[in-house]
Amino acid sequence: MLNMISESPQTPSGLPPLLIVHGLFGSARNWGVIARRMAADRQVVAVDMRNHGSSPRAESQSYADMAGDLAEVIAAHGGRMDVVGHSMGGKAAMQLALTHGVLVDRLVVADIAPVAYAHDQSHHIAAMRSLDLSGIAARSEADRRLAQQMDDPALRAFFLQSLDLKATPPRWRLNLDVLEAEMPKIVGWPGTKGQFAGPTLFLAGAESHYVKPEYRETIRTLFPAARFAKLPGAGHWLHAEKPKEFEAALRVFLTR
Repeated sequence: MLNMISESPQTPSGLPPLLIVHGLFGSARNWGVIARRMAADRQVVAVDMRNHGSSPRAESQSYADMAGDLAEVIAAHGGRMDVVGHSMGGKAAMQLALTHGVLVDRLVVADIAPVAYAHDQSHHIAAMRSLDLSGIAARSEADRRLAQQMDDPALRAFFLQSLDLKATPPRWRLNLDVLEAEMPKIVGWPGTKGQFAGPTLFLAGAESHYVKPEYRETIRTLFPAARFAKLPGAGHWLHAEKPKEFEAALRVFLTR
């Protein structure tokens, strides 16, 4: 079973629980603020995906396997949930909806499409591997060292959330070997057929290029009830860049 962080509803409303699925190199902890705020009227469960955070390590990072992990979590929480997934997590959520549709009520796919992408994230793995972890006691020192390999301070801050400084010696909470080996599957798409007819929102960052207009025909073939929206001023990390706007969009779509 995946590691989970669960937030109990402050004022239960009868809405189904919400499952939050992070993207590549992320964790449930990245979604803490949004999860707590969305728990105002429903249970919210954020997971660490396999080979991330405190979840089990495995030799595969295929979308079929990730969808199976999510199905197990949903079954443990009553058998039906709303699901929001970002990037890799969005693809896993789409795979789940297409293959275990009875488990998904409403689906939100954040800044990703059911297509194979040409980009590769292995250079980030190389940067993390190159970080000298000896003698690091503070995240500020890790950030200073990582800056030699990575210019973007926001990206460094995101990656460093997965650095366990309490371990001796410090270690990454990521199975970098498997993520690197499985990268073609992660940036790809398994070509899953079928349909999920339930309400689906494809929410993209207006400054991102992950959900292109030419992908809409493919999206509508698989998700005939798909709606599309963009967050102004946001890129691929829209939930981190515009958290209030992201949360507002979720509430509008998920409120019955």
